[in-house]
Amino acid sequence: MYTGEIISLGVACSWTITALCFEYAGKRIGTLSLNILRLLLAIVMLGLTMVYFTGHFMPVDMGAKAWFWLAVSGFIGYVLGDYCLFNSYMIIGSRFGQLFMTLAPPSAAIAGYFVLGEKLGLTAWLGMAVTLFGIGLSIVGKPDGSRRRLNLKLPLKGVLLGVGAGVGQGIGLVFSKLGMDYYMQDIDLANQTVVQLVPFASTQVRAIVGVIGFLAMMMWTKQGKALIAALKNKRGMAFTTAGTIFGPFLGVSFSLMAVQYTEAGIASTLMALTPIIILLPAWLFFKQKITTREVIGAIISVLGVALFFV
Repeated sequence: MYTGEIISLGVACSWTITALCFEYAGKRIGTLSLNILRLLLAIVMLGLTMVYFTGHFMPVDMGAKAWFWLAVSGFIGYVLGDYCLFNSYMIIGSRFGQLFMTLAPPSAAIAGYFVLGEKLGLTAWLGMAVTLFGIGLSIVGKPDGSRRRLNLKLPLKGVLLGVGAGVGQGIGLVFSKLGMDYYMQDIDLANQTVVQLVPFASTQVRAIVGVIGFLAMMMWTKQGKALIAALKNKRGMAFTTAGTIFGPFLGVSFSLMAVQYTEAGIASTLMALTPIIILLPAWLFFKQKITTREVIGAIISVLGVALFFV
């Protein structure tokens, strides 16, 4: 009883751990090195999973169209989106970074309307409005005891990076769906093992494109020495590995398991609780001041996400 709901909450906790680990690791080894290393680790973990179930390290049966759209998804979601996300962690912290990730469902809905021809109902528009209101409540306010007009409580650069992260994640998800739909046409649907591994194979392809993109970025900015230094940073690597295990590996695995035991809408809503769950550990471990307004804003943002699945 409530197996799917419990797993979904576990996924939200898993992504919370990932965000905190990556915030810490990013401060130790730099965001560019972090992105390369965690995606390489994810590729290996996903590859070993593929080898165990199919005997192949990569999806050898994936066609050109699937590769193309998953590559587009990887560039938008990983290279652009995660570049913004991890750099936002360095400026506004992982708890605000995760708050901006609630922009992913609205962004995916709008992109889905234009790319996939999906319809936007009244609840979707209401969900967008509620999510934006919740974010605004958290990041806009007046200085204590001041009569001045409302202004941003966070650095503008951090806010823009957070917005870029949420939008990139949402748009990347739409192209990922397009790529997976093409991949489903390439495989034997009677082989349930291969069918169930489609999200893992797709994630691996996106991660490969992400690594290529970040390596190109590293070569352009001539930060190769930073990557070597990162490999020698034991604490940075430990948190990078932990974040990768709890995020791209376990997070993806258990999110797929959750929808097998409960309705997708319920699972998606519970898995979107990360902006709320992360508040307590952010206060405990990073000593960040958290206001009642920010808590209420996070709750409202998640409620906005929930409306997309009504």
